[in-house]
Amino acid sequence: MAQLKQWREQNWVRIGTDGAIKGPCGTSKDKKNPDRCLPKRKALSLTKTERAATARKKKKAGAKGRTVVANTPKAKVKSKS
Repeated sequence: MAQLKQWREQNWVRIGTDGAIKGPCGTSKDKKNPDRCLPKRKALSLTKTERAATARKKKKAGAKGRTVVANTPKAKVKSKS
């Protein structure tokens, strides 16, 4: 339960394949192959190209049926323990 609270406090946002921030996480219309989500702070620290790369990786693997897809090295999210 503490992890969910921490996730909400980080204000996660949805990243489109063009690298743009599309809105809050969980608002993707495509439920079978959703967009990449990142904490807003992390998303803003990446360039638009870096955000696009991790989003495209998620969409490509999602099209093959995978639901859990690792981020690109630059987009890795480190948890605050």
